[in-house]
Amino acid sequence: MTETKTNCCDVTSRAPVSQRAHTVTAPAGSEGLGATVTVTIDDQRVTVPYGNTILEAAKQVGIHIPTLCYHPDLCIAGVCRICAVEVEGMRALQTACAFPITESMTIKTHTRKVRQARRHVIDLMLANHYGECYSCFRSNNCELQALAKECGVDHFRFGHPDQPKFDVDRSSYSVVRDMNKCVLCRRCVRTCIDLQEVGVLEAVDRGSETRISTFMDKPLADVICINCGQCINRCPTGALRANDPTDQVWAAIDDPTKHVVIQTAPAPRAAIAECFGMEPGTPLTFEMNTAIKQCGFDKVFDTNFTADLTIIEEGTELLLRLYKALVEKDPSAVVPQFTSCSPGWVKYIEHFYPEMLPHMSSAKSPQQMFGAIIKTYYAQMHNLNPEDIVTVALMPCSAKKYECNRPEMRDSGFKDVDYGLTTRELAQMFKEAGVDLPQMPKSDFDDPFGTATGSGVVFGATGGVMEAAIRSVVELVCGIKVENLFDHARVMPVRGFEGVRYAELPIENVGPVPDILKHLVPNWDWLKGATLKVAVAHGTANAKRVLENIKAGGKFSECHFIEFMACPGGCLGGGGMPIPTSPEIRAARAKAIYAEDEAYAVRKSHENAAILKIYNEFLTDGPCGHKSHKLLHTSYTARGKYIV
Repeated sequence: MTETKTNCCDVTSRAPVSQRAHTVTAPAGSEGLGATVTVTIDDQRVTVPYGNTILEAAKQVGIHIPTLCYHPDLCIAGVCRICAVEVEGMRALQTACAFPITESMTIKTHTRKVRQARRHVIDLMLANHYGECYSCFRSNNCELQALAKECGVDHFRFGHPDQPKFDVDRSSYSVVRDMNKCVLCRRCVRTCIDLQEVGVLEAVDRGSETRISTFMDKPLADVICINCGQCINRCPTGALRANDPTDQVWAAIDDPTKHVVIQTAPAPRAAIAECFGMEPGTPLTFEMNTAIKQCGFDKVFDTNFTADLTIIEEGTELLLRLYKALVEKDPSAVVPQFTSCSPGWVKYIEHFYPEMLPHMSSAKSPQQMFGAIIKTYYAQMHNLNPEDIVTVALMPCSAKKYECNRPEMRDSGFKDVDYGLTTRELAQMFKEAGVDLPQMPKSDFDDPFGTATGSGVVFGATGGVMEAAIRSVVELVCGIKVENLFDHARVMPVRGFEGVRYAELPIENVGPVPDILKHLVPNWDWLKGATLKVAVAHGTANAKRVLENIKAGGKFSECHFIEFMACPGGCLGGGGMPIPTSPEIRAARAKAIYAEDEAYAVRKSHENAAILKIYNEFLTDGPCGHKSHKLLHTSYTARGKYIV
């Protein structure tokens, strides 16, 4: 295998929508994209690129303009009017987030007229905003609450609802909608339509009757919601939240007959510090282990263990598909193979591209693999009745709540994972228990599932599953150290936040088949001289572009393996992560994840001693064998539903 060729494909790479929404055409004779304009904002002169917004210009000189409907991930809407400013020579106030600068002007951001307008807007919002702030999950982290304080709101000038107008929609395992708290900023609509291109939510009716609704006002559980929770992460109030099972988890902890174990995914560990006022990207992995024990959990396990297991199972499945396609010429061997770790992505393809489900790996996600292993292998090891084991999963993802409740996820004979907790929910449990997480002493994960590798850690970032797979494929197939090709085993071609990344890995030489795979293929000679083509896509809008390209017979139809993640940035941008989110915050979390990867002594899934042990002791027919397939895999019907 030689050095990788990489390309961020123009067909699927997308500039942030916010950068495209206010694009204007430079006047004839200007320097085009190089043209600049000088403006004066609150007596400060600033030179900005032609077409930049007033809000962007103000940020450049450190001038604060309050916003509500604006979000750095989303297209410009300009609907809330909170960011109104006064432009000299213009009769009406202008929205700073949407007004493009095309000529020199003088702008005032805090005149009496501006302050009064902002105050009136907030007063009108509060007149329609029903809810008790003390019991709201967004209390002290609510943008409407913060704006009311900033703008001096000290009473309800236009009244306040004393009764809810809408029923709360609790139908979804993942997302709860309370439209009584909605302020019509349309962030959720833009997230669902523009960012994710799913289209579950839309503004309906007109004037004072305008509201955010689903198709025919159906409950979320009955529409094409993929449960990704990206709408939650961008909602400024408590109108959208995750379906919280912490009361049931506390009840299990308090029940002396229950053995309560928790697995923790890598992304929450890189972000939970934000819930305690710390900077994004501050890792508290081992402090969190101590805090979890103080809350009363019996065991704390590392989801990275089953991330490594996923690489072995999913990687073996890929090699078997390639063997059938290239050697046996079996037409049923469908490539490219798609990853199946992201339940939001799985739901997306089931809804929108069911004909492409045969491309999906049958491997379960690390969360579900762990649940099945806990209630079989672990129960046998410790002579525990699986009925008395309660499995909890700490995940960055609201869709994981739906995934653990899928009816087919019971291969252990019981519900494999009982409850899914988001990062925000575990942080709240710590606060309820009086635990100051940053001050906790460090402690390790519990055995036998505390042994993991750096490959499991990088699952938390977009490209991480692919990077982990490449690390193992290079060594298992080529018989050389991955460090010979990638400095410090950093597979840089699949890292980054471009919408889609593509790489080619030529296989020049092959090594012997390792013992763990000898029962599946006789040798690797059939791969010698081949070029492994892989791609990575994050966010379902980018997934859609890749899938359409495959349907059209384009470049991605020639790939062998493609990683898809439903959330922008991968798991570190999941719908259960701390609020707020932004490109800068997600980048900081990624930096923490990669730093933790490099701190591991073992950084390749196939070198995890605990993984080799479980195949020797429990999954004795090897990867993709009968037992592992029963517990760790699923398959699909022609109609796109999981079956076991």
